[in-house]
Amino acid sequence: MFDDAELERYQRHIVLKEVGGEGQRRFRAASVVVVGAGGLGNPCLQYLAAAGVGRIRIIDDDVVSLSNLQRQTLFSTADIGRPKVEAAAERLLALNPHVVIEPVQARLSAEGAGALLGGCDVIADGCDNFRTRSEVNRAAVALGLPLVSAALGPFEGQLGVFAGHLPDQPCYACFAGLPQDVPGTSCADIGVLGAVAGLMGAAQALEVLRLIAGFGDSRIGQLWLYEGLSMESRSIRVRKDHACPVCAEGA
Repeated sequence: MFDDAELERYQRHIVLKEVGGEGQRRFRAASVVVVGAGGLGNPCLQYLAAAGVGRIRIIDDDVVSLSNLQRQTLFSTADIGRPKVEAAAERLLALNPHVVIEPVQARLSAEGAGALLGGCDVIADGCDNFRTRSEVNRAAVALGLPLVSAALGPFEGQLGVFAGHLPDQPCYACFAGLPQDVPGTSCADIGVLGAVAGLMGAAQALEVLRLIAGFGDSRIGQLWLYEGLSMESRSIRVRKDHACPVCAEGA
């Protein structure tokens, strides 16, 4: 049951027929891990905490820098030099004391991915490099967990919902293969408009909440592509690659 303060806090959710009290209870019972507390992770974390997701684990090994503040709105100038997970946990608990925040200051590796990501219901990946993204996807398949993966360009964003552990659903590698990091392609090198990060991170939170409560149409296997200069977007279907090196039978 919710106490009076929670009922008032989540009232706008509870009156939604697609969510209601049952959906809000699912939010409270859910555990989500967010990989990366950067441009995507900041808005995603804010909306998950505000929605009342019961347990949120944040994985990031970085500290706040001045250049982050153009798009990472959980942080302030006073946070420069602090671990991102520490500053984020403080802000999220101030936003909603009813949630449990687990800050993990660590760099995700192939060896430790299973331990860091296990014990949750959904993985939200907003990391900034292909190596980590591939390891998160591999762990998601091994753990049998859905993955909501987002990425940014200067004015572009992409958002995919993957469930490669299911027989007919793709994983991230079915779409992107096993890409390598390319020097000179980070946001530090090519730039990113802060508001695009906010839009894509909020959309990532929406897809996580959709998976938890089951409202609307399923987006598993769908990739949403957004272009900020024209304000155009489109969705494409990603098919399972039955020769995928990660999720194919026997891989």
